[in-house]
Amino acid sequence: MKVTQKNIDDLNLTVTLNIEQGDYSDKQKKILNDYRRKADIKGFRKGMAPMSLIEKMHGRSAMLDAVNNLISEGLNNYISENKLNILGEPLPNETEQKQIDWDNDTTFEFVFDLALSPKVELQLSKDDKIPYYEVEISKEEKEKYTGNIKKQFGQLGVADKIEEEDFIIADLVQGEMRIEGTYVAMRSIEDAKIKKTFIGKKAGDEFEIDVNKAFANEADRAAMLKVKKEELASIEPIFKVIVKEVKRFVDAEVNQDLFDKAFGAGVVTSQEEFDAKLVERMKGEFAQESDYRYMLDAREYLIEKSALKLPEDFLKRWLFTANEGKFTMEEIEKDFALFLKDFRWQMIRQTIMKEQKLEVTKEILIENAKKIASYQFAMYGLTNAPEEQVEKYAQSLLSNEKEGRRIYEKAEEDMTIEYVKSVTSIDKKSISLDELHKMTN
Repeated sequence: MKVTQKNIDDLNLTVTLNIEQGDYSDKQKKILNDYRRKADIKGFRKGMAPMSLIEKMHGRSAMLDAVNNLISEGLNNYISENKLNILGEPLPNETEQKQIDWDNDTTFEFVFDLALSPKVELQLSKDDKIPYYEVEISKEEKEKYTGNIKKQFGQLGVADKIEEEDFIIADLVQGEMRIEGTYVAMRSIEDAKIKKTFIGKKAGDEFEIDVNKAFANEADRAAMLKVKKEELASIEPIFKVIVKEVKRFVDAEVNQDLFDKAFGAGVVTSQEEFDAKLVERMKGEFAQESDYRYMLDAREYLIEKSALKLPEDFLKRWLFTANEGKFTMEEIEKDFALFLKDFRWQMIRQTIMKEQKLEVTKEILIENAKKIASYQFAMYGLTNAPEEQVEKYAQSLLSNEKEGRRIYEKAEEDMTIEYVKSVTSIDKKSISLDELHKMTN
C-alpha cells in the first residue's frame, strides 16, 4: 500500500492511500475462511462448504471488510509514524475521491482530509494585566443579605386576611361533593379577576369561583380537587370556597434560633457576632462571583492573546459527521462561534496543564465534589451536614460519568486560572454586586 501526503495549507492536508490487490488478498482470504467455518449450508457439513461457493456468496463483503480494515490501519499508522497531531478524525475528501466500482475494481485509491492542531504558543508575564472586580459590601447589600437569610429560615404563620402571596386552607363544596382542607397558593391563581375575589377574605368567609378559570394548569387543579387528572372533564367547574385558615410566609426573627440554624448550634451568640458572620459569608460568596468573572476575563484574554487559527471548514464537516446528522449544518453554523471559543480554551488549558506539569489528583476531585455536595445541602437548609454524608454524596457525584467529567474539567480550569493569576498582573477594580451581575449575565 502506498501512502502519500499533500499539504493544502498550514492546518489542512490530504492523505491518499493506493491499495493493490496484494495488499488486501490475505486479509480477504482470512475473512472468507471465517465465513466458511461458520457456514451452515444445506447439503454440506458445517464448515465444509466449497470455498468457491463461499466466495460467490461472501466475496464482495469480504473484500469490503478487508479493504476497510486496511484503510483504518494505514491511516492510523501514517498518523502515528509521522507524529501528526490531528483534530477530530480523518474525513473522506469530497472533490478528489474517485468513484469506486466494488464489483469490478481490484485496485483502489482513497483520499482523506486531515486537519492539524495548531501549536499553542503563550508567553505570560506580569506585563499581562487581567481585571479582577471586587464587590463593595454596602449597607444596602448587608440589609438585603440579612433579609434573604431571614426568608431562608422563615416559616408559614397564621394571617388575619388574604393577601397576594398568601396560602389558604379551604373547603370546596359543590352540592354533595365536598373537598375538605385543600391547599391553595394565591400565586397559582392565573385569572386576575378571580384572584381579586380572594383578596381581603378571612377565615369563615364563603364565595364561589370557577376552578377551570382560576387554575388553568390541570395538574394543579386535579391536586387541589383531590382527583385524577382524567376525571377533571366530568366535574362541573363552579365551587363554593369556604376559607378555613390563611397562611403567610413569615421571615425568621433575628434571635438565637436563627443564629443556630444559619451557622450551627452555639457558633454565634450575639447580634454583633451574627453581623460579623454575615459579612464574612458575604465576602466569601461575593469572592466566588468575582473569581468567576475573573475566569471569564482571563479566558477571553488568553484566547485573544494566543490567536489560535483553526481549520474551521474542516471542523464544521467533522461536527456534522461525528454527530451522525443529529444537527443540520445550519444549526452547526449558528453555534459555531461558541464552539470555536470553547475549543480554543480547551487547547490553551490543556497546554498549560501539560507545560506546567499540573495534575488533577483524586484528592482534588474529592475536595471539589465535596464543595458541590455541601453547597447543594445548604440550598435545602442543611448548612452543617455531617461529614460522612457530604463524603458519600461527593463520591456518588464522581461516579456519575457526566458529573464526574464536569467536576474534572472544572478542577482543571481552576488550576489553569490559578497558574495564570500567579504569573500575570491583577488589575483590581471596585464594583457593586448589581454591576457585577450585569457584566456576567
